[in-house]
Amino acid sequence: MAPERKFFVGGNWKMNGNKKEIDAIISFLTAGPLDPNAELVCGVSPCYLDYVRQKLPASIGVAAQNCYKVAKGAFTGEISPAMIKDIGAEWVILGHSERRNVFGESDALIGEKVNHALTEGLKVIPCIGEKLEEREAGKTEEVVFSQLKAIVDKIPQDKWDNVVIAYEPVWAIGTGKTASPQQAQEVHGKLRQWLADNVSAEVAQKTRIIYGGSVTAENCRELAKEADIDGSLVGGASLKPDFIHIVNASQ
Repeated sequence: MAPERKFFVGGNWKMNGNKKEIDAIISFLTAGPLDPNAELVCGVSPCYLDYVRQKLPASIGVAAQNCYKVAKGAFTGEISPAMIKDIGAEWVILGHSERRNVFGESDALIGEKVNHALTEGLKVIPCIGEKLEEREAGKTEEVVFSQLKAIVDKIPQDKWDNVVIAYEPVWAIGTGKTASPQQAQEVHGKLRQWLADNVSAEVAQKTRIIYGGSVTAENCRELAKEADIDGSLVGGASLKPDFIHIVNASQ
């Protein structure tokens, strides 16, 4: 990680937790100790966003796990960036592989969502990543560059400070398989070079690119040592007290 990029950890709770379980997570996060030089954001189910924002310390960000591409209207089951902001949350995760592969969201839709969320003043964690068969076919770069382009084309130039890109190889999410630090660094380095070639050297240098895919307390420090890995997006491990070690992985 370059010193000018602040270490970033996202805890994506996915569809997990009730008030009792969330209180336990808030308790261990509040107790810490958390690295003051790391930025922490928790991705929360929509029905608990307000509850968590009120209970977590202000130093810990709160993210919705999804939102729609317009401010309001006849879109049953959706939430808008305006609603997320209204309850005090600052972030949204968009384009997670589960949204792409379970719910069929397209690159184009994700790009539109990213644009609207940024325009409305949210900070965004857009996710990209290849499936196992795509990696085995040698298509990793083709897939992630295509996904990234659909997002980048929709990012207003003055909003890059509000973007943290998450690379999550689909074959490593929740499977116990983790890309080796070297495999992850190789893709992160190529993503950063793509940003330099297609956006600007400044954006490439300052934009944080975090890794997701079975990040644990055991492997987080090795991942954090890599030059272009600026943190992690963590799923199941973010529900457990060991998550503190992942937040502190760059210390």
